[in-house]
Amino acid sequence: MAETKIKLYGTTWCGGTRSVRQYLDMNNIEYEWIDIDQDEAAAEYVKSVANGYRSVPTLVFPDGSVLVEPSTYDLKEKTKAA
Repeated sequence: MAETKIKLYGTTWCGGTRSVRQYLDMNNIEYEWIDIDQDEAAAEYVKSVANGYRSVPTLVFPDGSVLVEPSTYDLKEKTKAA
């Protein structure tokens, strides 16, 4: 079954993660929240797509594309089609 939601990898203490969650919530965009402080496999995945760093927020879209620490502009552009 194809993934239909954005996967949002982040931490509770990260301001950027909070901003992305707020943006997605305000725009009624469904996403799956994954706290990398609570899920070691998720933390390893983030490191695999972020040049070895635990960079958050990291978003994985249903089309397979990834945004790592996106600017507000990049997030808005990417979610226009979502």
